[in-house]
Amino acid sequence: MLRPNPADWLAYHAQVRPAAPALLAPAELLRWSYAEFHQRVERLAAGLCAAGVTTGDRLAVLAENRSDTLTLLFACARLGAMLMPLNWRLTVPELQFQLDDARPRYLFHDATHAALAAPLSGVLRVALTELDSWLGQARLPTTDINPETPLLLLYTSGTTGQPKGALLSQRMLAANADNTALSWDLSAADRSTAHAPFFHTGGLNVLTLPLLQRGGLVVVLPRFDPAAVLAAVGQWQLTVLFAVPTMFQLLADHPDFAGADLRSLRFCMSGGAPCPLPLMARWAERGLTFKQGYGLTEAGVNCLTLPEDYAVSHRGSVGFPNWGTQARIVDEHGQEVGPEQVGELWLAGPTLCSGYWQRPDASAALFAGPWLQTGDLFRRDADGFHYVVDRKKDLYISGGENVYPAEVEAAIQRQPGVVAAAVIGIPDPRWGEVGCAFVQMAAGHTLDVVALQAALSHCLARFKCPRELRQLDALPLNSSGKVQKAELRRRWAAGE
Repeated sequence: MLRPNPADWLAYHAQVRPAAPALLAPAELLRWSYAEFHQRVERLAAGLCAAGVTTGDRLAVLAENRSDTLTLLFACARLGAMLMPLNWRLTVPELQFQLDDARPRYLFHDATHAALAAPLSGVLRVALTELDSWLGQARLPTTDINPETPLLLLYTSGTTGQPKGALLSQRMLAANADNTALSWDLSAADRSTAHAPFFHTGGLNVLTLPLLQRGGLVVVLPRFDPAAVLAAVGQWQLTVLFAVPTMFQLLADHPDFAGADLRSLRFCMSGGAPCPLPLMARWAERGLTFKQGYGLTEAGVNCLTLPEDYAVSHRGSVGFPNWGTQARIVDEHGQEVGPEQVGELWLAGPTLCSGYWQRPDASAALFAGPWLQTGDLFRRDADGFHYVVDRKKDLYISGGENVYPAEVEAAIQRQPGVVAAAVIGIPDPRWGEVGCAFVQMAAGHTLDVVALQAALSHCLARFKCPRELRQLDALPLNSSGKVQKAELRRRWAAGE
């Protein structure tokens, strides 16, 4: 049964299985049962209410992953307020823009980011070390919160302009948790780490909230550290592991990977960007089921999933729409395309966001009736398996032919010694645009442009082969591990 207010999840588990472990936070020397977690949330909600926090208020938090952020989130659910996790990788001006845009009532911060919080203005700052003093004693009366009330305000990375605050309602988060639990067969016996940052939808909505809805265990790690994640799998007998491809690469390259005890894992899930097939194969060599999923902040994040039975036979696919999610692939006129044709993915269902904070034009442009326009290019085969082709905005046209950088990047990443690649379209007087590939090589390897171009000519049409190839020590990534192609375009224009 859908419980649209996440605070009800804790109340339920605290009643029927109070001693079951809910949160482990090794860095905080903390271990909470569901009864203890629920009590902490209730007391904090009472304290926030006494401080004047009410429905619609925003509470910002600037901190590494910790139990306090989750306590604040569930307390906000209890009150109808919004939690606004801030990206601690941003600069002061970037953070100030978001604070000025959302005007939160309070900014809670950890000790690690006290200096970053200090110059931020227009908000009351509260150190998380003081959170105990905010705990109330009296239990709040139970109140009905409209399921459409926003609970999370998550700002997009701003790769296409100024960041926008996506409004994630209680209904949306509950539906995403239900969809995830049903589609991935999660139960109270499942365990995972929360190492992706809570300021991204992946940190909260891929596994953390779905597991807490099911009564599972979440091991909170302050930030992603390959050694800590690999150790946690064996120490806490984790059953599922989520990471973006960059994280999976760092895990596989770590010296501890070969000897890590990974036997408890039921499956590994990659999302956030297309995962290179050779990387998936490395995890499969450890006897692990490795599959891909697809989602985005505005659609609940867990939208399509490749079932375990097809993890090998359809490696590279993101599978089928999750329970309750509808998907269609359309052309530029909004008409559905046929099998193997490329079009934009549109999604519908209860996991869609409520638009953007105070951006009616952007909110209207996001939807086409009940459908959310993802901006991602997909194809679907005759059996219904979905494949990510590219971002719509990354497509370029060379000599009248569409070129999808993700396809070219995958071909480059299959070559020996290549760690990662990113392709952009650059101006060309004859063809309109051609490709420029930025390549990151493994230690001890140097990019051989002639050899790589020759290898690509055997697997890609000529118009798809990059005309320029440049080696970088590392590709520029944003805080969610995605390549910053705008930065690559800047470097190309500057001749760097």
